[in-house]
Amino acid sequence: MTTNALAWFSARAFSSLRTHRNYRLFFVGQTISVCGTWMGDTALPWLIVQRTHSPVAVGLLIFCRYMPFAIFSLHAGVLADRYDNRRMMMITQSGQLLVAAVLATLTLSHFEPLWSIYLLATLSGVAVIFDAPTRNALVYQLVGREDLSNAVALNSGLNSAARAVGPALAGLVIAVVGVAACFVLNSLLLLAVLTVLLLMRPGELFPADRSEQRGKSFAAIREGAAYVRSDPLLRLVIALTAVVSIVGFNFRTLLPVLASKTLNVGPGIFGFLYACFGIGALLGALLSALAPSLGLTSLLIGVNVFSLSLLLIAPLHTAWLIAPLLVGVGIGFSLWVSASQSIIQLAVPNQLRGRVLSLWIAAFAGLTPIGSLLSGWLAAVGGTILAFSVAGGVGLIATVGVAARRGRLLRPDRALQTRAPAEAVEV
Repeated sequence: MTTNALAWFSARAFSSLRTHRNYRLFFVGQTISVCGTWMGDTALPWLIVQRTHSPVAVGLLIFCRYMPFAIFSLHAGVLADRYDNRRMMMITQSGQLLVAAVLATLTLSHFEPLWSIYLLATLSGVAVIFDAPTRNALVYQLVGREDLSNAVALNSGLNSAARAVGPALAGLVIAVVGVAACFVLNSLLLLAVLTVLLLMRPGELFPADRSEQRGKSFAAIREGAAYVRSDPLLRLVIALTAVVSIVGFNFRTLLPVLASKTLNVGPGIFGFLYACFGIGALLGALLSALAPSLGLTSLLIGVNVFSLSLLLIAPLHTAWLIAPLLVGVGIGFSLWVSASQSIIQLAVPNQLRGRVLSLWIAAFAGLTPIGSLLSGWLAAVGGTILAFSVAGGVGLIATVGVAARRGRLLRPDRALQTRAPAEAVEV
């Protein structure tokens, strides 16, 4: 790559980091902590599958982890629109730190009854769901509208890189030291986010319009839902996300079962497979960041790549054949999530952003409890071949339905001229 090309890439890809001190701090803190979060999230289902050897038990764990998304996601969006996002994020990150510390203590003492793991997974989900819309809304305050696309693209790349590094490190740490070490490291690294939030300069935050947002919570939720109902494209984006998420995005259920049951491999290969997905997600985020625009076409391409890769994985029983397909799954995932959130982030008014994002998060992760139990049951009945076949097949069918309505949705007044992806939500 020539010097001019490098300069162009740097100017395009890192403009928000160069311009905004608060965002630089936020990015550094996220870089440190997100890898630890993925280490903990990788170690937890592995702990369950090693304890129980049951795909249904792993599905129940993911059910507990994501049940709060179905219950609290809409209320979390209301809070994100009403209250100071930086202070809210300090509270939610402290909650995640407390849960990680308790889990580390239990596993170090070798006293981890299943009910306690399921309970802690539920509490972790509560903290995460209140954190997600707040964190997304805070990005706008850190960089403003002009640099929003670039900032969320960098966040997407960061989270995608963490999906590669975190699981790979988790596999190594579990194999060498033990599963408890992953939870200890997660606890320590979560301190980074709290530190950078304290170091930010509140006076440099871009103001958020919080007027007319003090009504009752359910009325505020209805206002956000009414806005989505009035926009055919937003309705379709959220509906497609719900369908694909409930049947397709259940890696935390299927990958541990794929590794331990279908492939009969240890934590090292399990971490490697998870890392392949993360590498693909990082590549997808970089492709999205360099794209001149993102919209419905990018969304459909992403879902198709994601679903087709899952379908091709279904009949395979060799890790080295599955690994490159998991890279494809990651690429499709990033394109899908980036395009979805780019449409939403820049198409809604500031005072509704948190609530509309929470509706998307509800579709993306709120249905995961049902999907995790479904995936666990399918894997128990027909093995991973059945579970991956259903996931990939339903996703492909859904994109056909969306493509059939594409012409009626792309109107000239649509706010789809986004230059880079929105942040991939960490769940």
